[in-house]
Amino acid sequence: MTRRFVVSGTDTNVGKTVFSAGLAGALNGYYWKPIQSGFAPEGDKETVMRLSGLPASHILPERYRLTAPLSPHRSAEMDGVVIQPATLTLPEVAGPLVIEGAGGLMVPITREFLQIDLYRKWDLPVILVARTTLGTINHTLLSIAALRMQEIPLHGVAFVGEDNSDNIRTIGEMGDVRVLGRLPHLPQLNAHTLRDAFTTHFREEDFS
Repeated sequence: MTRRFVVSGTDTNVGKTVFSAGLAGALNGYYWKPIQSGFAPEGDKETVMRLSGLPASHILPERYRLTAPLSPHRSAEMDGVVIQPATLTLPEVAGPLVIEGAGGLMVPITREFLQIDLYRKWDLPVILVARTTLGTINHTLLSIAALRMQEIPLHGVAFVGEDNSDNIRTIGEMGDVRVLGRLPHLPQLNAHTLRDAFTTHFREEDFS
């Protein structure tokens, strides 16, 4: 079966785009961000194209590309765009697919439809990306609980940031969840350093 994962953050700016680039590159897969809100100086698709080492043909176009770096529901309203959740169907690709969501689970896509509603519809395994710093236990355990309440498969948690072994251990134990690994902050972030870091800190078999 073709590997397909949804990457969601426990909060904004937790590093899920960099993680998604690393995962898509490691799997030699495809990357798709259905909804992009804000793209100055570059959108997440462009970031992944730069960091993943994948050919441009493996970076799929967004269904909605919105101007303001806000929640999709508000950015769409400001652009005069009506987001139709029915159009957010999964693309067919010849290989693994990494799908990056917009923000966290409870981010509104419209005023009646949340990101988690889309994930429930897709029924794909979700990877939660969490920071390692103060506040991560609360945000991550709440996200785990929300996914389980909706019976959405949770593949595991990937951390981004400096080592904080107790936070990572606590989330793994109290959340009864697989810890996939931790991507450290890289002083020089490019396709080569990200691929090396991903290979060092994650195991490919955990994404099979």
